[in-house]
Amino acid sequence: MLFNSIDFALFLPIVFICYWAIPNKQVSFQNAILVMASYLFYGWWDWRFLFLIGFSTLADYSIGILLAKQHTVLLRKLLLWTSICLNLGLLGFFKYYHFFLENFSTAFSFLGTKINTSTLNIILPVGISFYTFQTLSYTIDVYRKKLEPTKNVIAFSAFVSFFPQLVAGPIERATNLLPQFHTKRIFNYSKAIDGLRQILWGILKKVVIADNCAEFANQIFNNSSELNASSLILGAFFFTFQIYGDFSGYSDIVIGTSRLFGFNLMKNFAFPYFSRDVGEFWRRWHISLSTWFRDYVYIPLGGSKGSKLQQIRNTFIIFLVSGFWHGANWTFVIWGGLNALYFLPLLLTKNNRNHIEIVAKNKLFPNFKEFFSILATFGLTVFAWIFFRAETISHALKYISGIWSPSLFKAPNFNEIPKALVLLLIIGIFMLVEWIGRQNEYAIEKIGLTWRRPLRWSFYALIIFVIGMFMQTEETPFIYFQF
Repeated sequence: MLFNSIDFALFLPIVFICYWAIPNKQVSFQNAILVMASYLFYGWWDWRFLFLIGFSTLADYSIGILLAKQHTVLLRKLLLWTSICLNLGLLGFFKYYHFFLENFSTAFSFLGTKINTSTLNIILPVGISFYTFQTLSYTIDVYRKKLEPTKNVIAFSAFVSFFPQLVAGPIERATNLLPQFHTKRIFNYSKAIDGLRQILWGILKKVVIADNCAEFANQIFNNSSELNASSLILGAFFFTFQIYGDFSGYSDIVIGTSRLFGFNLMKNFAFPYFSRDVGEFWRRWHISLSTWFRDYVYIPLGGSKGSKLQQIRNTFIIFLVSGFWHGANWTFVIWGGLNALYFLPLLLTKNNRNHIEIVAKNKLFPNFKEFFSILATFGLTVFAWIFFRAETISHALKYISGIWSPSLFKAPNFNEIPKALVLLLIIGIFMLVEWIGRQNEYAIEKIGLTWRRPLRWSFYALIIFVIGMFMQTEETPFIYFQF
């Protein structure tokens, strides 16, 4: 069930009414409603996946209970590693089986040995990378004694399967989200209205920015060998805004929807394309994943402590693993490695935490240094996205080599140039609104709040009109659903 579908437009209000209609707002019944709604939402793609998420839920719930009862260090470690192996084993099988099999076969073929490999028709369960990491955070935090394990299986099931963020995050920490399923939730009108505003902005990002950018990005990447350099640059630029509009738009819809039910989720994007260096970019892009790898991989490895060689090792591990998490393709690994190279000079010069606050805070414009730092960081990001989008490493290298040609100074030669120019104008207006609202949780959080009601509602009507004007005729899945 897609957020940008008629199905979800009918599903959400029905669940909302049932959820808040419960007498005395009893938490146990509200949680039960959320579990049933979440399993229906998830089973909409393929009901067989329900057994997988049910198994992960019961396994980690049981391990959490056992960890609370067990005080022997060895047995506690055994329970923790059981959870890690179960979760990563399922993730590895469903997501990386064919990748490892193909590379294993290729490696032996280089040695002159042919191996006959039989393949299985494995379907990747939607969202498995996200809920796997979410349940892992629970068992790890219980093991570290940062969290008391829950004895309420319904509350834990609701935590794992919470439908707004089940499929593509944010990857919530158990320490933040799980306690919210144990506390009484009272409907808050202003919180719900704020949630609706964020949903509206997220839909605009997805439908107007991402889906229209996808049309040109797909056209250019799929026909890159036939297009000139300026077209290829535009293709990379359109994909850059496609993935941002798609994923940050999804996150806005998720966070806004969660507010309708009385939940507070972590911020997942903080205007990353206004970053002044790559370190800042990764503090603002897919925050839930970046902080997950930081807390559960990077810091246990030693983080920024130890020798320079160890710091470099830890940096490459974290970025390469992050790249591989995105998909079973070497292009994602190269993308992760490239970002590690970008980050390395900041780490070695101890400048990786220079920019904590948003750029030009409480100012209208950035200074020249900030402006050129933003442009440089954005350029590096666009270049790295080429590997992320390309089908293969060979495709990415040919795409890049095509950019460095004399045709760079010629007009783009792909179809529908006038439509592309209109889209560039829309992106410019969109980024202007993002810049104005960059100090808020989302761009339009504060816009119009002090206006008179007719003007405020006219602003919302304008957004709805723009969404209707530029909406694609077909429902387009979110990019991160495949991860």
